[in-house]
Amino acid sequence: MNYIYYGTKAKATEVIAFVEHVLLVNEQAEAHGRKKTPICIWGNHGIGKTEIVESIAQEKGYQFVYIAPAQFEEMGDLLGMPSIEEGKTVFRAPAWVPSQEGPGILLIDDVNRADDRILRGIMQLLQNYELVSWKLPRQWHIILTANPDGGDYSVTPMDDAMLTRMMHTTLEFDAKVWSRWAEKQQIDPRGINFVLTYPEIVSGHRTTPRTLVQFFEAISHIEDLGANLPLVQLLGDSCLDSQTVSAFISFVNNNLSSLITPQEICEAKDFDNEVLMPIKEVVLKETIRVDILATLCTRLVNYLGMQENKLDVARMENVKRFIKIDFLPNDIRLAMAQDLVTSANPQLAEIMTDPEISQILLENM
Repeated sequence: MNYIYYGTKAKATEVIAFVEHVLLVNEQAEAHGRKKTPICIWGNHGIGKTEIVESIAQEKGYQFVYIAPAQFEEMGDLLGMPSIEEGKTVFRAPAWVPSQEGPGILLIDDVNRADDRILRGIMQLLQNYELVSWKLPRQWHIILTANPDGGDYSVTPMDDAMLTRMMHTTLEFDAKVWSRWAEKQQIDPRGINFVLTYPEIVSGHRTTPRTLVQFFEAISHIEDLGANLPLVQLLGDSCLDSQTVSAFISFVNNNLSSLITPQEICEAKDFDNEVLMPIKEVVLKETIRVDILATLCTRLVNYLGMQENKLDVARMENVKRFIKIDFLPNDIRLAMAQDLVTSANPQLAEIMTDPEISQILLENM
């Protein structure tokens, strides 16, 4: 599809940093009597644009108001209803307009799915943070989301006059970033393994991060997926593209859904038998399954980064032994080392002071 996006294509962490920076700039601009600039986040359906804005508001303790202008049928839904006050016709703000001073975020979701009349009305709101007779309270910010122009999306194109009233970025799916979010949300680990092993699968018409989470939630109560493949197939077909469902069934049939977990790696008492041998069984085939090794590394880094308590000596040693596995490709080993060093958990950087790991990295560069 010849989709048209605006702004740099960025992963979720980069979009969050962009939004938080512009919010800070807007707060300073308002404090000095200057105009604020709305933000528009572009991206395909179901990729997590709305969830990112909601999470930013929640983490910053901001008030949050959501509107979907595609549902507005009349201009009154946007402008409010006319009223005679002191002999003059004024428009009373519609119910969705916040009445209290911020800080807060007004999310205008899927803005370009609104019809042209509504879109033209929104343009004044973006310019002045007010419409006809009412205005947003102080310290309120406007963030919009939009689907790309072109292709098969039913959207109303925005002209340059509207586009230039906003700052833009485009959200792209990144499996590693998504997996960190999924670990925190306690998404079924078999689903996380699947996405990390086949990240290219998240690009279909019906297969999106949103529908994958729906599917993973639906299978989370099925302990033995292999013994319940007909049900798994039905659940998959209900919300995913057929290619995705076929890939997941193959994933289960090849026993990849039961990969060793990060917790099992860290807590193993006998590393060779409990960790190394199970990994060899699924990885050392006719051609080494590098994709599975990359999945295990990503999940282990995510798990370690979420540990609030200091890792004991035994767990640290298991992590070191995992990094030293001789059939682990050095580029994956190096990427894992970089993730550990830059982790929010400072203890993980100590792992990379191990002289054997340093030697392995240097010898294979």
